[in-house]
Amino acid sequence: MSEGTFENIRPTGTIENGLKIDESTDTYDTIDWLVKNLKENNGNVGMYGISYPGFYATTSLINSHPALKAVSPQAPVTDWFIGDDFHHGGALFLMDAFRFMYTFDAQRPQPITNINSPKGFELLSKDYYKFFLENPTLKVLKAKYLNHTVKFWDDLAKHPTLDTFWMNRTITNHLNSVKPAVMVVGGTFDAEDVYGTFETYKAIEKQNINNNNILVIGPWYHGGWVRSEGDSFGDVRFGEKTSQYYQKNIELPFFEYHLKGKGDFKPAEATVYVSGSNEWKKFGQWPPKEVTSTQLFLLPNGKLDKQENKSQQSYIQYYSDPAKPVPFQEGIITDRTREYMIDDQRFTSNRPDVIVFETEPLAEDLTIVGPVTADLKVSMTGTDADFVVKVIDVYPDTSHATSHLSEKTVMSGYQMLVRGEVLRGKFRNSYSNPEPFNPDEITSVNIKLPDVAHTFKKGHKLMIQIQHSWFPLVDRNPNQFMDIYKAEPEDFKPNTHRLYFDQDNRSVIGFSILNP
Repeated sequence: MSEGTFENIRPTGTIENGLKIDESTDTYDTIDWLVKNLKENNGNVGMYGISYPGFYATTSLINSHPALKAVSPQAPVTDWFIGDDFHHGGALFLMDAFRFMYTFDAQRPQPITNINSPKGFELLSKDYYKFFLENPTLKVLKAKYLNHTVKFWDDLAKHPTLDTFWMNRTITNHLNSVKPAVMVVGGTFDAEDVYGTFETYKAIEKQNINNNNILVIGPWYHGGWVRSEGDSFGDVRFGEKTSQYYQKNIELPFFEYHLKGKGDFKPAEATVYVSGSNEWKKFGQWPPKEVTSTQLFLLPNGKLDKQENKSQQSYIQYYSDPAKPVPFQEGIITDRTREYMIDDQRFTSNRPDVIVFETEPLAEDLTIVGPVTADLKVSMTGTDADFVVKVIDVYPDTSHATSHLSEKTVMSGYQMLVRGEVLRGKFRNSYSNPEPFNPDEITSVNIKLPDVAHTFKKGHKLMIQIQHSWFPLVDRNPNQFMDIYKAEPEDFKPNTHRLYFDQDNRSVIGFSILNP
């Protein structure tokens, strides 16, 4: 209810009526008032925030107040077009955007109370897959459900490419004179802002050579380091309370040292929990330098191997129909659970529009750290398509040797999602200048997945799944080069795909293996 108009991730440097009104200058003014007016403060200020408040923590680093000594952006909103919350790879995260903005962007003409606060969207059928198929276009959703809260939805529709609207909101472009100590925190299984966590840390490192900037990554969902004990996530058990370890050994010492001069805080540059092997690792940089760059080739027999296919004109052909999109969760989708980030993927493995590749059972542990890339050689009958790449840890089938109540039985044959990401194909070369595919022409599509830290244990397999829908997490691609916000129901067409494996057109997965 303050004066002015709220604007989502307001651009840094905003000036209105000759006054600086962006989040950074507001933070500076707030800190200045606090240190001058609160009794018994020592003149040192710390900030932290999770998710959207993580964005505000990041903005405090720009032309920061001299009293600001320690800042911790945690799962910070960073880039709403390329990797956080509402877009990934230029594709709209439909379910999250619709449900969040339904409430968050609603008008608030009066001070909020429990009685008149905006109500969340209620779906009577409890089946979001069915709901979004029956409301098949973004125009329909706006007309039927978002008349009360359309401002940001309208902004999405007005800016379907990476234009100045989005560029002006990319906070990492401004992190070039950071003075406070910084601790960026996040979770490898964060469904909202795992991209922003890694990119905020990397931007500060790259643009501020001498800044005191560290990274902490745990096996957490969004905010799990304060919202859970961190000893498990879904069906996966870690064997220790990782959140407690972080709070006592890293977060509290960080602020006490920089704000009160207590202790002798000498953290690692990157403290990262490696799932699978379930252990904290400390690194001198992130991504670590103690790695071996590795490639695995996709092969026509569904295998992943270090040896490429020497044959010519080798490909697999398959069909993708937007009328029957691949669901992102098993069963009736009543919610977008945070656990989808590690869910068992066996429910998609047998679909004909999901292409599966896997290694032989591993002869020894394999620890992957840092980003994963997929360099695919493809062709299609349409002029656009989404590309979803999933990295999966396949547990061995041990159910016959264990009791029916044991954890091993639950995990027997489990296909644990380690990382998944989508790229809207028309943005394969540029998010600002999309390009159509030429039908039936072999084309390179490169997908960069957010960083991982995971050990594939001996006897497990590494699996890659490739698909072209992930619904209703991601809005459907009509498979035509067009402005999707203007799509009509009849614009959605099936696509016939080819994925190539021959010596002239290799499809490859790239990653870094942590050296023993």
